[in-house]
Amino acid sequence: MAREPLLVVVLGPTASGKTALSLALAERFGGEIVNCDSVAMYREFEIGTAKPSAAERVRAPQHLLDIIDPLAYITAGEYARRARPVLREIAKRKKLPIVVGGTGLYLRALLEGLFPGPERSEELRERMRQRARQKGSGYLHRLLRRLDPPAAARVHANDAPKLIRAIEVCIASRQRITEMWKHGRDSLTGFRILRLGLNPDRDQLYRRINARAQRMFESGLVEETQRLLEKYGEAARPFYSLGYKQAVQLLRREIDRDAAVAAAQQAHRNYAKRQMTWFRREPEVRWLAGFGDDPEIQQEAMACLAAEPRA
Repeated sequence: MAREPLLVVVLGPTASGKTALSLALAERFGGEIVNCDSVAMYREFEIGTAKPSAAERVRAPQHLLDIIDPLAYITAGEYARRARPVLREIAKRKKLPIVVGGTGLYLRALLEGLFPGPERSEELRERMRQRARQKGSGYLHRLLRRLDPPAAARVHANDAPKLIRAIEVCIASRQRITEMWKHGRDSLTGFRILRLGLNPDRDQLYRRINARAQRMFESGLVEETQRLLEKYGEAARPFYSLGYKQAVQLLRREIDRDAAVAAAQQAHRNYAKRQMTWFRREPEVRWLAGFGDDPEIQQEAMACLAAEPRA
């Protein structure tokens, strides 16, 4: 029987060198790269997204970059629906699909699927956030406990995003989220998956994160933000992402430049910590103790890949 084609996933925190490693693997094994960074999917937002450069894009084919209008929104489920046919088309051409990115929920939707819940409602979510601010931190957990006690027992009282999503599902679907969980997920099939995770030293990672955030401001992040604000207004979703958020605050004169850089650095460090917490729950990850642009790490990753049958 023919083996299922191989799918490589390169995961890890921001600034860990995922792009560099994915390009090295693509060049060595005839791969094509599929973006799994939610902000990099938006058109025209360049500096703050750390997208592959023009020079990097010619080294290997790139998919699902610059596909979303700045005023639109792509859910994790929609991303999975778009990405899966791309993976199959790459494999059909006998090329190696390499999924790269740090957005954990989108990666989970792609590989494991999501339970069939209703679409998110930003209006409902904002109402819940306002209620939580008015009534205190325990409000969301108390509300979920009334709507779906078993779900409340599984979600931490301080995990606002999960509480909001669970409440949203209960209200929109008129049934408990725990009932919807029973329907299961639509996992990706037809591939053997090799997960390669970058796990560099934390102090070194934080120094890289600080330097990257500094470079973004030096490379024109504020000027890019100003231009895009004039074109799209503050409704463009990437303005809520790291770096752009601080640039907007600077343009509003809420903070000065030094404070904006420091806030962006801190926000990216916090994000990296959350990413690692998320990715450590991924199954069967082969962790690489270094950065993706380190030749030794690249050789280690290539050895892992070379040991896998390609077909």
